[in-house]
Amino acid sequence: MQQDVITVSSDRLVGEVARIRVEGFRFVTMTCVALEDEIFHIHYHFDRDFMLKHLRLATSMGSSVPSISPVYVAAFLVENEIQDLFGIRFKSLVIDYDRTLYLDGGVMVTPFCKYSVNGPDRDTPVARPTVPGT
Repeated sequence: MQQDVITVSSDRLVGEVARIRVEGFRFVTMTCVALEDEIFHIHYHFDRDFMLKHLRLATSMGSSVPSISPVYVAAFLVENEIQDLFGIRFKSLVIDYDRTLYLDGGVMVTPFCKYSVNGPDRDTPVARPTVPGT
């Protein structure tokens, strides 16, 4: 099995995903990793004939990432999941649950992120360290 990993910037992401689709790759899933200093890596995974292609995008807390759901509609679900679990926002989602895919109103907590996102304006999140057991 062959694999390619390509690092992309947010301004080139959608164009690169569209090129991958034209090449005949199917969208597999996305993963997100919270790193130190409020930095996240989002990995986009694609497959064609047992050849994997991955895109890696670095982003920070409070920034918005372009959605790839206009290119691969199925991506809307995992992008909504990343919004809920990590607090990263996606622009131009075809279906946006506005951080309520798993959450039912109330306090917005990002369980897979080192910081919770609570603020009066959801577009400008305030990062606060989460405390286990609270």
